[in-house]
Amino acid sequence: MVHLVVQISKYVMIFLMLIYTFECFYVFRYQKTEEERKAVFHIQRMLIFFLHFDAYLVLYLTTENFEIVAFYLSQLMLFATMILIYRMCYKASSDLLLNNMVLLMCIGLIMLTRLSYGKAIRQFIFMIVGTVIALIIPVILKKLSLFRRLTWLYAVIGIGLLGVVAVCGQTSYGAKLSISIAGISIQPSEFVKIIFAFYIAGMLYEKQNLKQLIITSICSAFFVLMLVASKDLGGALLYFITYLVMIYVATQKLYYFVGGFGLLAVASFIGSRLFSHVGTRILAWKDPLSVIDNQGYQVCQSLFGIGTGGWFGLGLNQGRPKKIPVVENDFIFAAISEEMGAVFALCLIMVCISCFFMIMNIAMKLKDNFYKLVAVGLATLYAMQVFLTIGGVIKFIPSTGVTLPLVSYGGSSLISTMIVFGVIQGLYIREASSKGGEHGKEKTVE
Repeated sequence: MVHLVVQISKYVMIFLMLIYTFECFYVFRYQKTEEERKAVFHIQRMLIFFLHFDAYLVLYLTTENFEIVAFYLSQLMLFATMILIYRMCYKASSDLLLNNMVLLMCIGLIMLTRLSYGKAIRQFIFMIVGTVIALIIPVILKKLSLFRRLTWLYAVIGIGLLGVVAVCGQTSYGAKLSISIAGISIQPSEFVKIIFAFYIAGMLYEKQNLKQLIITSICSAFFVLMLVASKDLGGALLYFITYLVMIYVATQKLYYFVGGFGLLAVASFIGSRLFSHVGTRILAWKDPLSVIDNQGYQVCQSLFGIGTGGWFGLGLNQGRPKKIPVVENDFIFAAISEEMGAVFALCLIMVCISCFFMIMNIAMKLKDNFYKLVAVGLATLYAMQVFLTIGGVIKFIPSTGVTLPLVSYGGSSLISTMIVFGVIQGLYIREASSKGGEHGKEKTVE
């Protein structure tokens, strides 16, 4: 009986995810009225809660652990409260971004509960902290206007934090990634990437002459070099591509962008020769089966899991995703593919793409050039993090050790991504409020 419920539920979850994903893009139709948009967003929220209930019903039936019921109800309360506060306090917020954030966090907790209940509990605690911060950020952005004047403070704080990690950080899989404060492990680069976007925006929103570009590039190089010194080459790649995109958007000169990628190719070649763990990942990417007992084991198990799951998955708690090392962090997408299926996983990718489209949509409509560049930078950071994670899992690119935003386990990654979404919501609300002031009533910018 339980097996039958599991098999039926996986198709129900795929169906719910397909409808949700369709609505993510259907809502962008310009001829839709505000009432029609609200109806779409309401349907999306219902789909999230149905999917959430279905998944935890299966997890309870397959484990018979009553603690899962209490955990489910706690999550339900958090998600409902988050949506309610946004709807009551931030009526001009982006419903699509809010719904997508809740859905991705929901999927993350479902998979973590299945993989490691203890880690799921810790992730939920981080989620509560991130929710409080994300809810405060729009108020701060609306009330304060000093952020564009803190450019050099961003540089000092960002480079300083990365420097501390490079000197005394804890080593994990060949790279210094985190520091421990009061027994809590924190990965500063996850928060510094937000500071990095604010720094570049502060440097380029008014002037884009050669002198300003050189100063910006030199300081940005220090951010990247601190990450290289920590052997966090995945983070360095993330920062560098964000720098290139923001430079291109600010200057509209394509040769800067193309030249930057040429430099990136040279740097990647040098990095593969200088750092052994990078060479290991490249070897595992080229031919994982030839080194399946050592360097290629993680990638091979990931590919086996994805292949075993097929289009419709094995069902929650029916696969063997724990055979993949650190599956809760870098390779959670493989676990999702194995148990929920490739269709569900592809829908997850499309939801992430819709987040990127919405953030870029907001960025292009912002009149303030400083905040426009900030939004572009944050959109790039988000999109590249998704690409690097999933690309490594499916062997499209070498694994970079980057987590899937809002889904993978990790407090620093989770909170920093919630801050990013909070900042974008704040900018959305700020722009909608300014339009409301111009026309006598509040309008949205979707």
